[in-house]
Amino acid sequence: MAAAEVVTFTPGGYRYVKGVFRYSASVAAEPGFEIERARFHRPVPLAEGFRRIEAHLRAIGRPLTAFCACELRSPAPFTEAGFEAFNRQYVAPLAAWGLYQDGANPVARSNVCPAIDPPAEPSFYAFSYTVPAKNASRPSFIVAGGAEAPENQPNYRDHIVRHGDVSPGALVEKARYVLGVMEGRMQPLGCGWKEVTDTQAYTVHDLHPFLGEEIVRRGAAPGGLTWHYAHPPVVDLEFEMDARGIAREVVL
Repeated sequence: MAAAEVVTFTPGGYRYVKGVFRYSASVAAEPGFEIERARFHRPVPLAEGFRRIEAHLRAIGRPLTAFCACELRSPAPFTEAGFEAFNRQYVAPLAAWGLYQDGANPVARSNVCPAIDPPAEPSFYAFSYTVPAKNASRPSFIVAGGAEAPENQPNYRDHIVRHGDVSPGALVEKARYVLGVMEGRMQPLGCGWKEVTDTQAYTVHDLHPFLGEEIVRRGAAPGGLTWHYAHPPVVDLEFEMDARGIAREVVL
């Protein structure tokens, strides 16, 4: 397996682990900066969300390039073709902001689909950005959402762990794979579970049978685990996680 490529994005004050065109694998603040997260009180449709994010960044005196991560909510899991089309639409504003260029995307992301009361269209749930550091004593980072299939393959379907199987044993294997993905995305940034402040899981399946042994005992929930009753963004994916280690969060 090739070593992860870490790229410094100087205009934003952060570095990122190179991922795929739709998002980076993880981001961490550069020296002198830290990451702050803002969550909308209710999900905001994509176009309006970009406008509100721009207004927020300008109000706090930060450039648009400080935008480093986001959490999206979509109405239902996409087909693979639908997901590709959505992602092409999503990166267009990032290009206009000076973030996405020539297939390189520094912005980490999760995109999941609430199983109950989903939004009518793809929407922003939360977003993160760099600010001048007030607490430089610990790392500040965000790990992008990852499910039980690799991102660097021609499709998801042929590479999903235990595809089509949601038995208890299969869910454990899926969770182990995803936990490994999270660790693989933190390690190049010099971070680990001990530095995590929040861990999130996204599934409609019962994770209690393996929560203690596979997640908590592994050290993957040092600040507890937030379970969102939601599907990953592509049909047939069943389990997703993301994680972050940051000092400040606000609700807009």
